[in-house]
Amino acid sequence: MKISRIAQLGAVAAIAALTLAGCASNEGGTASSPAADAPAGLSGTLNGSGATSQQVAVQAWTAEFQTANPDVTVNYDPQGSGTGRESFQSGAVGFAGSDRAFKLDEIEAGPFDACVEGTDIVEIPAYVSPIAIAFNLEGIDSLDLDPATIAGIFAGTITNWNDPAIAATNDGVELPDLAISPVHRSDKSGTTANFTDYLAQTADTVWTYGSVEEWPIQGGEAAQGTSGVVNAIKGGNGTIGYADHSQTTDLSTVSVQVGDEWVEPSAEGAAIALDASPLEEGRASTDLAYTIDRTTTEAGAYPVLLVSYLIGCTEYADPAAGALVKGFFSTAISDAGQQTAAENAGSAPISAELAAQAQAAVDAIK
Repeated sequence: MKISRIAQLGAVAAIAALTLAGCASNEGGTASSPAADAPAGLSGTLNGSGATSQQVAVQAWTAEFQTANPDVTVNYDPQGSGTGRESFQSGAVGFAGSDRAFKLDEIEAGPFDACVEGTDIVEIPAYVSPIAIAFNLEGIDSLDLDPATIAGIFAGTITNWNDPAIAATNDGVELPDLAISPVHRSDKSGTTANFTDYLAQTADTVWTYGSVEEWPIQGGEAAQGTSGVVNAIKGGNGTIGYADHSQTTDLSTVSVQVGDEWVEPSAEGAAIALDASPLEEGRASTDLAYTIDRTTTEAGAYPVLLVSYLIGCTEYADPAAGALVKGFFSTAISDAGQQTAAENAGSAPISAELAAQAQAAVDAIK
């Protein structure tokens, strides 16, 4: 699938000179060792923007990349998936991080100002992570909830913690007579898109709003970014929300029903669910977008996952920017890059087969 109507409007200056106000990417998430796989000898500044879910992983990859390339600076502004894609399209940044891939009609419509007109985009699934359904309920550490009950809670049809639907799957748990306070993202979010996709695929008669990046209904509490949702859940008794599992480790979480099992969020479960899902058809060979099967009954699969993509061009209007993106992406999908992301962000390393496909896509960047 080719990119159409791409305007080349000063992408060289935009990528080279833009200074983002987000986190400095070499803060935190330091790697356990230098990445032997990271390309060396590069210099310059690479700017990216996008998913908050990837933030810790990007910091870890940056530490690896900058160890091999001390003359490179990588800045990543974690403003959300939607903002990241928009910034990439406008040429304001050299790459985006996004918890969903571009849709085919979005690729057709363009423009992608940093790219040479007529070239494909690169989308590689570099970060695979469970989305935890986390809650704060005094005295209760875990709950088993089926998809219809989860959908009812977030759709606003189940409003109290002692509702019969919750009690039915939690024998022996003393549920309080307490209002449920659901928390959702206030910003345009790939995490929201993945969570609502799970609801739409598994409980479409209850969740009738489809798979959407912007929360579609009134009610509940809205919070900015992953950290905002986590803080809102922690801030009150009776709250429940959804967030990247790496940032919910000190919260209680829901085990979801998969076939006859109750499966808690884990990197291993997310990897099993991804392996059970196909690549989307009709895309360029460099565009590795997955259609996640949320209804899988594969043993151990945790289908409430996000696949977060690194997005770039196959050919950049500024070749120097292309070299930096190619080097950074290669670091992210290398064995060392995936291992340091797993250690620092709790993500699931991509399989050897997917890594080979991703590297072939990255090799096309110039």
